[in-house]
Amino acid sequence: MAGDRPHCRGRGGDATDLLITAGYRVGGDLCRPLLDALPPVAVVRPDPGLSTLLDLITAEVEHDEPGQQVVLDRFLDLLLVRALRTWFAHPGTTPPPGYRALADPDIGHVLRRLHEEPARPWTVASLANEAGMSRTAFARRFSALVGRPPLAYLTDWRMALAADRLREPGMTVAEVGREVGYADGFAFSAAFKRVRGLTPSAHRDTAG
Repeated sequence: MAGDRPHCRGRGGDATDLLITAGYRVGGDLCRPLLDALPPVAVVRPDPGLSTLLDLITAEVEHDEPGQQVVLDRFLDLLLVRALRTWFAHPGTTPPPGYRALADPDIGHVLRRLHEEPARPWTVASLANEAGMSRTAFARRFSALVGRPPLAYLTDWRMALAADRLREPGMTVAEVGREVGYADGFAFSAAFKRVRGLTPSAHRDTAG
């Protein structure tokens, strides 16, 4: 991420340009849909919200005070989120699956619940109840907004979480399976292989 804000006052009092750069460590299966939806370079023109953040960053950079790095880190996180929002609002861009559905009050609520509690034994009926809709109407609306049926989306989300957790040292297949909603390692392994085409152990070996 990079940006610029003209007419920042330098330490000598002279007007200068401020170049903002930031790097983020990204990787793993959870980040993949977002990265796949972005071009190598995305040029975002500042809207009022972005301009305000750039002003705040400029003001913070001009004075060395305690906690400055913490403040700048939070501002840059906000700047990244606002820039991504602006980018995906452009006509012709294709956001990650489920992105636009988050703005829907009913389906967005259900997506957040799935993300918060992936291991819960969700059914289409229980998800429809969360949305306050009939089972049929919910399934139709979810599929239209997200691009896949509710339980298929949940399975993909669980497998993405599991794929990242399997890369962590010390995590067993059974532990990862329980974290994402499977009663034992055998059921999880079968589901993982069906979705990903390889066993959890094989995935861990290739990731390592």
